[in-house]
Amino acid sequence: MTSAAVASLTICGLYLLASLVLGIIPGLKVSRSVTGYVAGDRGMSLLVMYFVLGASIFSSFAFLGGPGWAYSRGAAAYYILAYGVLGMVPFYFFGPRARRLGERFGFVTQAELLGRRFASKPLAVLLGVLSVVVLIPYLTLQMKGAGYILSTVSGGFISEAVGAAITYGVVLTYVLASGVLGVGWTNTFQGLFMMVVAWGLGLYLPYRLHGGVGAMFEKLAASDQAHLLVAPGTTASGEPWTWWGFSSAVLISAIGFSVWPHLFMKSFAAKSDRILRLTVVLYPTFQIFLVPILLIGFSGILAYPGVAPADTILPFLLTQLDLSPLLVGLVCAGTLAASMSSGDAILHAAASIGIRDGLATVAPNLSDEMQRTLVRGLAILVAVVAYYFAVVSKVSIVALLLAAYGGVAQIFPLVFAAFYWPRATGAGALAALASGIGVSTFFFLQPAARPVPLHEGIYGLVVNLGVLVVVSLLTKPSPPKTVQAFLET
Repeated sequence: MTSAAVASLTICGLYLLASLVLGIIPGLKVSRSVTGYVAGDRGMSLLVMYFVLGASIFSSFAFLGGPGWAYSRGAAAYYILAYGVLGMVPFYFFGPRARRLGERFGFVTQAELLGRRFASKPLAVLLGVLSVVVLIPYLTLQMKGAGYILSTVSGGFISEAVGAAITYGVVLTYVLASGVLGVGWTNTFQGLFMMVVAWGLGLYLPYRLHGGVGAMFEKLAASDQAHLLVAPGTTASGEPWTWWGFSSAVLISAIGFSVWPHLFMKSFAAKSDRILRLTVVLYPTFQIFLVPILLIGFSGILAYPGVAPADTILPFLLTQLDLSPLLVGLVCAGTLAASMSSGDAILHAAASIGIRDGLATVAPNLSDEMQRTLVRGLAILVAVVAYYFAVVSKVSIVALLLAAYGGVAQIFPLVFAAFYWPRATGAGALAALASGIGVSTFFFLQPAARPVPLHEGIYGLVVNLGVLVVVSLLTKPSPPKTVQAFLET
């Protein structure tokens, strides 16, 4: 391994050490209860909430998948900007209601809230299972990203499998030690770090390779790759991406965005409604950092054609250009920050949901201490499962994320009905969720069966809504006292 690689790895190592320390410290202050571990004793400040919501969404897909799509599919990558602008809007209305209900009834997960509203333990269990199932591919995505980076910066000396193991060994340690406050503190550090790196690299690479951002796009427009600048871009195979596909990808991502279980449950950790609403209002500023991320991908189209897989374009550029080891190390650390800032939130949420909405639902007499211990144990298991898929899976990073959105979007109608439609029933919610997941999964596995090339999650949502309305109207209403508690918020 070269001296430059050693220097860059040293910077990455120092970053991992800083993240570990920052992640462990909060565990010394938080209470030893499940509420302390899962919801941070409901005391998150505005600064921490801002970075928890922002950094937990922008992840490996941003630093690797985003440039990869811009590089290989051009304007198709704009869908990331489009859904990010729209996706947080519902949370402005859902979030404060969920926070107040959590404070009143002790909720710390999304499925607990919905299970109470619809008076249905089977619904809570199904939501818990769905949440864990869709979060594991999301966590796998983060691990793949971390493995890419450490393998590239070391010149292959560290394999992708070992790189992912090292990074997520650190993540698992501070998640086990501190729970959601460890996630919050590290996300703040990681979010600031990756913002600086994104803007620095996103402006530098177009200048280095083309003489500036404007010059880069002028060259692209005059080349045989000009079609990549026109929305909706191309598919993975190089064919034009239809407006059906592009628009439905934006829609399904925007719908699913605010009901991601690991994001939604952060509403239970906010100190006040005002902090939660202000966080949502400020959230679009986090979206701005995706602009330089996409510029990185566009900068490589003409300079280095044919890089495969496209998700590796950023680490590829770092190895091809004669950059300072300090700069390479900082960029790699920034990419690790993107991976870890989502991975820790996902790992913590998946384990918390699995125990609170799975085991604790069918075994309600579990002590608080036992639940906390089991959450930690499940965190280890989830990390191992996601790591297995990260090592063996060859699926595109963005493709993994887009597929997961089809499942998580099926939760949205239930959340909306819980707060705004008193006539929605437990039987209707359970049937709607099950049918929506079933239809979405069918069209994911059988894409040729789709009447038009819409995202499979859209078909699931259509069936989901229809079943929710019909079954709810045909079944006994939910208990008025329970419904009134939700409407009062």
